[in-house]
Amino acid sequence: MRNRVRDLNALERVLVLSDDEQKAFDKRSDSLPLAITPYYLSLIDPSNPLQTLRRTVVPTVWEQTRGAGEENDPLHEDDNSPVPAIVHRYPDRVLFLVSEFCSSYCRYCTRSRMVGRIEKGGALDRWKEGIAYIAAHPEVRDVLLSGGDPLTLSDEKLEWLLGSLRRIPHVEIIRIGTKVPAVLPMRITSDLVKMLRRFHPLWMSIHMTHPDELTESTARACERLADAGIPLGSQTVLLAGVNDNVATMTRLFQGLLTMRVKPYYLYQCDPIPGSSHFRTPVAKGLEIIKGLRGFTSGYAVPSYVIDAPGGGGKIPLLPEYVAGREDGYLLLRNYEGGLFRYPDMQDGRPEANGETL
Repeated sequence: MRNRVRDLNALERVLVLSDDEQKAFDKRSDSLPLAITPYYLSLIDPSNPLQTLRRTVVPTVWEQTRGAGEENDPLHEDDNSPVPAIVHRYPDRVLFLVSEFCSSYCRYCTRSRMVGRIEKGGALDRWKEGIAYIAAHPEVRDVLLSGGDPLTLSDEKLEWLLGSLRRIPHVEIIRIGTKVPAVLPMRITSDLVKMLRRFHPLWMSIHMTHPDELTESTARACERLADAGIPLGSQTVLLAGVNDNVATMTRLFQGLLTMRVKPYYLYQCDPIPGSSHFRTPVAKGLEIIKGLRGFTSGYAVPSYVIDAPGGGGKIPLLPEYVAGREDGYLLLRNYEGGLFRYPDMQDGRPEANGETL
């Protein structure tokens, strides 16, 4: 992390910048910071500004264009934050924002309003206040550690957080949201894994974007986590020109399964400021799900969701598989477009057909 690329001069030493990328640095006073790990930079084409992974971490001038409906906090997390670092939107679970730091910053980050703007001190006080809130709310059975990226914390700090949560009787499961296995896989050390396995049941959601991230290093990191008994899921953001086609998503999700990572969510890109060049029509996401369902393993098909602006939470979207009703039967359309009839219950009873068994 010490050797991350963090400014224009360092970036120009390794990449040939396009005009759009160069202009992104003209007005950057309040923009999302730049940071790319040397490992992730090794996956980037130095001369092609349209390369998929490059577009996700290298700023462009399009970030300075604010589109309709874009907000700094589109999910209204701050409105659902009873104490600093806690977002309590759903009845039985909370989001615990334990860090404002990432090893690499995605240009479409939902929390671009806060990440990379590290405040001096105060983290321990925020953590203690968050833990006290969770302890005082017995309805909270599930805690998701996120940020920023929790796995950029030291082993000792992460152990303190996990231990503090495990001492709360009503906390049943703990989850960690991270992109570290994709951008900093060497962080998944044997010491880290040995520590994490002490706090089961522990789950991990890994932010994966494109099949080019599925390297041997990332596979080894996921293998270590899976071997430690940590169930792994992936979260992918649908991005125009990056992964917005069936072939790319099929490669990504099938590849993740071979690493023992279950594709969990496919997110419609959140409307943060300057994200319009990344966002696709919702119809594109439905097309991708339709192109996956039936054509590959069910385990490889994630839930496609919109995290509703205004704080409405995750809303799942599906292609239209119900084609109507006919004579007491539900008409279903399968992945090939064929119609099939299912004898559906009405008012809790099967419709009579006059026959006696």
